[in-house]
Amino acid sequence: MDISVKNDTAPPTPLPAPARPGGSARGATRPGDRIFLALSRGSGVLLLVLMAAIAVFLSLRAASAIGKDEANFFTTFEWNPTGDPPAFGIAVLAFGTVVSSVIALAIAVPVSVGIALFLTHYAPRRLGGPIAYVIDLLAAVPSIVYGLWGALVLVPHLGGLYAWLDAYLGWTGVFEWNGGAPRALFTVGILLAIMILPIITNVSREIFRQVPRTHEEAALALGATRWEVVRMAVLPYGRSGVISASMLGLGRALGETMAVAMVLSPTFDIQASLLDPGGGTFAQNIASKFNEATTDGRDALIASGLVLFVITLLVNGTARVIIERRKEFSGASA
Repeated sequence: MDISVKNDTAPPTPLPAPARPGGSARGATRPGDRIFLALSRGSGVLLLVLMAAIAVFLSLRAASAIGKDEANFFTTFEWNPTGDPPAFGIAVLAFGTVVSSVIALAIAVPVSVGIALFLTHYAPRRLGGPIAYVIDLLAAVPSIVYGLWGALVLVPHLGGLYAWLDAYLGWTGVFEWNGGAPRALFTVGILLAIMILPIITNVSREIFRQVPRTHEEAALALGATRWEVVRMAVLPYGRSGVISASMLGLGRALGETMAVAMVLSPTFDIQASLLDPGGGTFAQNIASKFNEATTDGRDALIASGLVLFVITLLVNGTARVIIERRKEFSGASA
């Protein structure tokens, strides 16, 4: 007897191919999606155009000033663009800007990370909420207020700290103090650290809150202490975020103007000690000399602004490279 088996099973329906990035997905045909896509692309292009326009403007004005400079623009310890002949350089400004910003980061980053860890993993909610609120308020304080506080409160009360540093670390030469007014780069670094601390703290706090709960529970299940959980699960996960927060703070420190101008006694020389008055920064020099500068003087200030612009781009680029290299170790993909 001939027995035939009939297969009633229909072939599976093929799944639609996934939409390629930038391709026309199903939702991209809607008018709202097309408008949003156009606005997003336009915003990105506009940002690039603005950056290019700023770079071109600074470069043209800087080239005009540097062409008239009779001294070495990068190594001269003088600022006299209206002299005969003109002679000016950015050595002192670059040194002061970088050193004060590094001091600010060295002080602010450990304190900010500690505060963020305390708020997210140690403090009770009734205590952490008010502290976080106060830190958020500090981020909104104008820089001129920080400058007034630094000039009227911080500077008069730094004599004791300077004397202590001179007594125990003065032999290094870097912290030698000759008893002058504490209007030095170290004072600027302390003030900048206070100013950037809310930014780094807020971003780090939000990053630590995103740590997967399973990571912490797994460490606790293995018998880890609270500190070991933070060290093995929280900090590795948030490393890239902390780096990003530090770069945001560094960007504000590099470009801070009025607060620095109010606590620093600027001179165009580089002191061996961070506690001796003197030095200067790009932003402080531009703010203090721009109104009374001639056309050539303003071009010279714009040239120094171009250098600050390049330094900022290099810092951000370096941060992006570090973040990309560390991303695979952060646990974000787990």
